[in-house]
Amino acid sequence: MIFTRASGPGKTLRTATGIGAVALAVVLLAGCKGISTPGERKAQADLGNVEKAFRPQDQRPVLPTLQTNSGLSNFLHFAVLNQPRVEAAYFDWASAVRRITVERSLPDPRLTFESDIADAIMSAVPGLMMDFPGPGKLKAAANVATAESEARYFVFESAVLQTAFALKRAYYQLHFLDAKVEVNRQTLALVADLERLARTQNEVGKVTLQDVLRAQIEHDRLTTEIANLEDSRNPLTAQFKAALGLSAEQPDPPVPVQFESTPLDLTSDHLFTQALVRNPRLKAMEAEVRRAESSLRLAYKSRVPDFNLGVELNAKASPVFVTPQLGVTLPIWRDKIAAEIASAQAGKRAAEARLSAEQIVLAVEFAEKSFMFRESSRNLVLLQERLLPKARQSVEVARAAYLSGQLDFLNLIDAQRTLFGFQLSEVEARTQRELALAELSLLILGQPPNGAPFLNRAGDSTSRVAPTPR
Repeated sequence: MIFTRASGPGKTLRTATGIGAVALAVVLLAGCKGISTPGERKAQADLGNVEKAFRPQDQRPVLPTLQTNSGLSNFLHFAVLNQPRVEAAYFDWASAVRRITVERSLPDPRLTFESDIADAIMSAVPGLMMDFPGPGKLKAAANVATAESEARYFVFESAVLQTAFALKRAYYQLHFLDAKVEVNRQTLALVADLERLARTQNEVGKVTLQDVLRAQIEHDRLTTEIANLEDSRNPLTAQFKAALGLSAEQPDPPVPVQFESTPLDLTSDHLFTQALVRNPRLKAMEAEVRRAESSLRLAYKSRVPDFNLGVELNAKASPVFVTPQLGVTLPIWRDKIAAEIASAQAGKRAAEARLSAEQIVLAVEFAEKSFMFRESSRNLVLLQERLLPKARQSVEVARAAYLSGQLDFLNLIDAQRTLFGFQLSEVEARTQRELALAELSLLILGQPPNGAPFLNRAGDSTSRVAPTPR
C-alpha cells in the first residue's frame, strides 16, 4: 500500500516489478540443494544400511520372543534392539551424520530493502545478498563433521558390545549361581549323612555328643549359605533384566536354561592384531584423530577471506537502476588466526596421545584377560582331573576310618570341607573362564553378536549388516 503514494502509476508498477523479481529469486533459491561431499554420501548410505536392521522406517523392529528354551543369541538380539543406551548412541550417530549436510552448506541468502522517504517515497531498493565462505572452508568443515560422525558410529558399536557383555555376564553369573547352590545342597546332604553317622556312633558310646554338635554346626552354616545364594539371585536377575533394556515395571524375563560358552580360538598368533584392527574404542579414537586433522586444515583456512555478493534494484528509478555489490572480509587479526591454528594443533596432538594411550590400555587388557583365561583353564584341568577325584576318595576313606574308630570327626569334617572347597573352586574357575572369553571377544576383539546392526568393515567376509538370528 505504501507504494501507491508514488508520483505515477508507471513508477508504482516498476516498484512492484522490482520487488517481485527479488521475491521470485528468493523463492527459487528456497528450493535449492547444495552439493553433497563423498564423505557425506557414504555416511548417509551407512546410516541407511544400519537403519534397515535397527530402526526400519524409524520404528523399533519386532523383538524376538524370549523363552527358557530360547538360545542365547535370541536374548542378545533382543537386548541390542531394546537397550535404551544403544538407541541413544544410534541417534547420536544419526544426528552427527545429518550435521554433515549443515556444515557443508552455504549460509542462507539475505533479503534486504532500503528506501529514501521525504514527503513521498523517493527510492525503493530491494536486494538479495549471499555469503560465500572462502575457498575450501565448507569442504574442510564437512570433513570435520564426517570424522565426528565416524567416531559416533564406533561409540554406537561400543554400546552394542557393552550391552552384549552385560547380558552375558549376568547370564553366566546366574548359570553358575545355580551350580553353586547345587554344590552346597549336595554338601548339605553329605553333612546330614555325617550327622546320622555321628548320632549312631554316639548311641553306641564310640564318640561323644560333640561330634553330633559339630555336624549340626556345619549343617546350619550350609543352610544359611544356601539362603544367601538364593537371595543373591534377585540382584543378578535385575542385572539380566536391565541388560535386556526392560524397565522395573515390566515382568522379569525368562533365563535360558541351556548353557552356551563363548566360542573363541585363543591359540591364534594374530589375535591381538585383530583387536587393534577391530576394537571400536580404537576406531573411535582414530576417527577423533581424523577429526582433529580436519579441524587443523579448517583452522588454516581462517587466513582465507570470505565473500558476499548481492544485487539491489532501485525500483523507483526510470529506468530501473541495478546496483551489484561485492564484499570481502579482511582476516587481519593475526594473533587470532595464530591462536586458532595453535588450538587445532594442540587438539590434534591430544587426539593422537589419547589414541596411543588407548592402544596401551588395550594391550594390557588383552594380556590380563588372556592370562585369566589360561589360568582358569589350567585350574579347571587340575580340579577336574586330579583334585576333585582325590578329594572324593579322601572323604570316602575318612568316612570308613571314622566308622572303624581310626579317625576323629574333625578330620572327617575337614575332608568334607576340602571337597566342598574344591567343588566351589571348580565353579568359580568356570565362571572366570567364561567371563574372560566374553570380555575378550566382545569388548577387546570387537566381535559382534549375531544380529548386531554393524557395518561391514574392510577385510570382513560377512554381509554389510549382520543378519537377524532365526
